[in-house]
Amino acid sequence: MQNSCPVLLVEDDPLNVVAVEKAFTNLGIARPPVHARNGQEALDYLRDDSHPKPGIILLDLHMPNMDGIEFLRTVKADPALREIPVVMLTTSQDQRDIAECFALNAAGYMIKPLDDEPFAEVIKTIMVYWSLSELPSQRDTCELLRAANRSRC
Repeated sequence: MQNSCPVLLVEDDPLNVVAVEKAFTNLGIARPPVHARNGQEALDYLRDDSHPKPGIILLDLHMPNMDGIEFLRTVKADPALREIPVVMLTTSQDQRDIAECFALNAAGYMIKPLDDEPFAEVIKTIMVYWSLSELPSQRDTCELLRAANRSRC
């Protein structure tokens, strides 16, 4: 993930937003996450060409208007968005939720801890992994899909 790319946090609980922002600060991540309160707000952000595409999306599961599953399904069906890694950051430990998220190509599934210190460790783990992970550029991905006759990016 490039350092210039924002992190999109899709979360409806203000306390969890503060916890993520606090974790970013404690980890020395200079750029705070971009925040959307539900899946629809996140889609509006992603589809607005004036906003930079995020390097990663941290997604809650249970939200009003558009929940995490519906958002994930929509993003992964959109050729312009599907390559953005989406990590579920939720309290749900339901095996059906976990299985459905991975079936929809979630990049990871993390359970939100209740305490600040373990929460910061979860965020640190996610950010370290994606700062080291090599992702294809949007241009390279489109060229590969065109060559395979799978998309008209």
